[in-house]
Order: sequence, then structure tokens, then C-alpha cells
Amino acid sequence: MLAQFCPPLSESQALPHWIPLTAAEKMAEIEYDVLVIGTGAGGGAALWRLCEQWGNNGRRIGVIERGPLFLPTHAANIPTINFDTFRAYRPPEATYMLGDALPQFPGLKLIYALGGRTPLWGMVSPRMPRTDFADWPVSAAEMDFYYKIAEKVMNVTTDYTKDSTVTQFLLKRLWENGYPEASDLPLAAELEPTRLGRVRSNVFFTSISLMARALSKRPFDLAVNTTAVQVLTENGKAAGVRVITSDQRSYVIRAKTVVVAASAVQTARSLLNSGIPGQAIGHYLTNHSYLVVSPYLNTTGIPDELGALGILVPSSADRPYQLQFQGLEQFFHYHYEEKPRKNEWGLTCFVSGKVESRYENRVLIDPNRKDNLGIPEIQIRFSYSTKDEEIIMQMDAAMRRVASILQLRLPPGSVCMMPPGTDNHESGTCRMGTDPRVSATDRYGQIHGVRGLYCADASILPSIGATNPTLTIAALAIRTADHIVRQMNLLE
Repeated sequence: MLAQFCPPLSESQALPHWIPLTAAEKMAEIEYDVLVIGTGAGGGAALWRLCEQWGNNGRRIGVIERGPLFLPTHAANIPTINFDTFRAYRPPEATYMLGDALPQFPGLKLIYALGGRTPLWGMVSPRMPRTDFADWPVSAAEMDFYYKIAEKVMNVTTDYTKDSTVTQFLLKRLWENGYPEASDLPLAAELEPTRLGRVRSNVFFTSISLMARALSKRPFDLAVNTTAVQVLTENGKAAGVRVITSDQRSYVIRAKTVVVAASAVQTARSLLNSGIPGQAIGHYLTNHSYLVVSPYLNTTGIPDELGALGILVPSSADRPYQLQFQGLEQFFHYHYEEKPRKNEWGLTCFVSGKVESRYENRVLIDPNRKDNLGIPEIQIRFSYSTKDEEIIMQMDAAMRRVASILQLRLPPGSVCMMPPGTDNHESGTCRMGTDPRVSATDRYGQIHGVRGLYCADASILPSIGATNPTLTIAALAIRTADHIVRQMNLLE
């Protein structure tokens, strides 16, 4: 027998949550260098970049999220999730289809959860065409630089469907019939195999992955179930945020820099409720006009395995709309479902159209209507312009032309237009620009006239063309974080 037993292993304090949390009450005792409001794509990207750039240098970073710990990953990464349960899954605080409350923007979804909408998003991540930046205060060359960073950290790839015979078969039809720019759908999906023992288990991206990357660089404080009520300013500079917790307790969290990334609607709501000056705040609400088509494809003659369908026909200077094809049926990101053998399959086509950014389309707050936390409710004024309606007609004609090229069957009732807001791409309510009369922030997302107050979500996009905006949101949030780092370094 050996002379002695091994010493007992020390046990660290048990973690009560899968991500470290800090109570808002505790955060109220600290002054932060940066406080981030919201944990969606913009808030997560800004947080990650700040942590990566600073390392563990002693600066204090805080994050607040109105929602709870909903999921630690994208819903499609959960083995028991299938097509039906994915569509039905909802955070505890989520309101869909607000027709009665917001009749002009009834498709809007209000989701509060760690990660924002990204635990349930579609992961389609194209770049905006370079021509779409013509009127932006950011050049196409600078966007290219930040797109590369965002694509790397989000694992954007076109390889998800590269070996799917149905995708390649239909791409060939498009290439031969006037659509040479059609491509495999770019998705934020980690497809690298495990190497050197590094397990890559979360295939589909969420901003929670960015928070995990941020934690690997340095600690930060995170409070969930904590709502930003008002952004506080002193002498023309950001000073902190007044928050309310789910138990109705109010605190003030002080910060030298505040980054609001709560979504285009909620960011505008917070700034309007805070009395932040700026005649463009809340205005220029933009989305995509949105057609959903449910055709059928006869796959006779297409070799097995069919695989998943994912095709993008991007917008261009002379094509103010984008087409996406996904499927087949529920078999896009499935786990253990057995794929049947048959010759006709349903698929989905999404056609998103460019919408004009107009001052009269806006988010406002109603002081006479308040939610359960006492915060004024949002109201939305929105309509499509004559030009928008012309583009919608082009979208319908283009979709039918492409369906003919792909030899798709369109049954009666298979084409519909989704209500405004359904696309989840609302943007522009705190748009970037050089003129404070028609923009809310400068070219780095800082509110005109308020030092240290930034927006870092879809609200700052001056326009979105016809392209899914999430990759662009992340790229700009990373750029804003770089600017904050430079500005703070200058003050040292």
C-alpha cells in the first residue's frame, strides 16, 4: 500500500447560473467605464470587441438585459428541437403580432432574453452590396474591414449547403438563366471539426457565443431581468442609467460611457423616454417589404442525398430586392428526424425588398399608456411609399420568373405578403450621419451633442437595402467599440 492518500481536491464555489451574474443592486455601487444595454447582436459584438481590445486592464464593463436567462445557445443547437418546436419556442417575455396595439406595424416581435433575438434567428448573414453605402458616413472599404472581423467571429460560411445536391442543382439552373451571382446561402454556422481537443458544439451562432468569448478575455458584470428606464446625462455627457429590476426596485448604475443596443424600437423608446435631444431620434423607421412563397419542387432526377436547400440571389444596383430559398420543408437544421423519400418537396422562398427611409415613419412613446414597469409604451407610425409599392410589384414578378426558371409549382395561395415588421429587420431610428437635423448619431454611433452615449444596434443603420442586417449590425458595433477604446485611450 502507498504511504499516503492523495490530498482532497479543492472545490470552488458552486455556480448558480450557466453564466456569471451580478445583481443590479451590486452594480449600482460601481461606476463603469462602459455600460452596455442589451445583449443581442449589437450589444454582444460591442462587448466582445471591448473585452478583446482591452484585455484584463482594470477597466470596468457592465451589461444589463431586460430579459431572463432563456437559452445558453441557439435553439437549433438543442438536440430535441425539430421544425415544429423551433417555430413554437418562445422566451417567457415575448409578444408577437401586435395588431391591436400597433396596427401600422403589426408584425413586430418584442423579445426580452439574454441574447436578444439571436437564440431564435435564421442565421442568414450576407454583406450589404457596396453600392448600398453610397449615402452612408462610412465607406465601403471600411465596411469591408469590419465585415471580415464580424464574419470570422460569427463563423459565417457558404459551406453549409455546398454538398447538398438539390442546392447545387438549382444553382446551376439559376447560373444558366441570367443569375450568375446566385450563391449558397451564407450562414453563421461553425462547421469546423474538433481539433486539438477543442470541441465546437454550438454550430449555430448567437450573441451568447460573443459573451463567452468576451469572458475568456476578461470579467464583466451582467445583470438580467433588469430594464433600462432612462439614460442619465450630466453637462452634455453620458452619466449612467436608471434601471428597474423584475421585483420593481429602482437603481442608478453610473457609467462614463453608455452603449444602447436594445433594438431599433427599444433603443428609440429608451432615448425618447430619457429626453435625449435629437430631432431624428425615433424617425426614419425602416424595414423590408417581405414576400413569403411556398412552392413545390419535383426532385425526380436529382441525385440523392438531396441535403438541405439554401440559395441566395442578392440585391444589386438595378435589383432592389433579394431572394432566399430554404428547405426542403423542415429539413434545414434538423437533428434526429428521418428524412422520407419522395419526389415532390415543399420549400420556402423569402423575397425582401428595399424600403425608403422616410422621416414620417417613426417610433414614439405614449405617456398615457405604460407597461407593468411604468415605462411609456411604444407607438409606431408606418406606411409604405408609392416607390416601396412599385418595388413590391417587382418582387412578385421576379419571384415568379425565378420560380419558372427553377421549375417550381406555385399552388393558389402560395404567395403572400407579410405584415410590416414581420421581417425582424426594423432599423434606422437612430441613424448615423453628419447632419444632426436628419441623423441621430455621428459616424461612430455617438448621439449628436451627448459625449459618451452610443447606439450599437440596427437603429443606427442609415439604410438596409434589401439585405439581412445582422452581420452589418455586428460589424458596425465592433467598429463603435474600437472608437470607444481609442477615445478612452486619448483621455488617459
